[in-house]
Amino acid sequence: MAKQQTTAKAKRVTRPARLPGSRSPSAQLARMLRVNHAGEYGAQRIYAGQLAVIKDETLAATINHMARQEDEHLATFERLLVERRVRPTVLYPLWRVAGFALGAATARLGPKAAMACTVAVEQVIDGHYRQQLEQLGDQVPELRRLITKFRAEENEHEAIGRDHGAEEMRGYPVLRALVRAGSKTAIWLSERL
Repeated sequence: MAKQQTTAKAKRVTRPARLPGSRSPSAQLARMLRVNHAGEYGAQRIYAGQLAVIKDETLAATINHMARQEDEHLATFERLLVERRVRPTVLYPLWRVAGFALGAATARLGPKAAMACTVAVEQVIDGHYRQQLEQLGDQVPELRRLITKFRAEENEHEAIGRDHGAEEMRGYPVLRALVRAGSKTAIWLSERL
């Protein structure tokens, strides 16, 4: 009997302890899926706003290419939310309006501003996905694979934006800073709400 109690105590001691306020792996995974879903939805809405304003057919085709990739990302995270029984962010309606408005407003400023928006958003997303990959380590191989693929496509979007003169836009540093701050705020809120 004493040996069994000692063994039970040893098992309790060897389990990894979580610090107060730290999330369980399942809670952390839910948070990742929720914010990634929200982010891909926001990106889809930004491109929809840009396409509603952009009249140049060549630029519209480029934006459509990026939007189709975002559609795939969004569909994947929608599937994962259902499979893992994770609720989407409660801010979904806000991101619907805010994403479209950001896309339309930057497109109204001109093609370079639209591309500056893309560059700024994708820089934030690249860092966000990199951080998630570090957090995941070797866990959840399917999600690691998807994030790695999607991160490469987001980096492609950033390169496209640069190739289309994003950094040549008058006021680029200001627009970039504003869009990056908004994107980081949206990530922070969507993880939590």
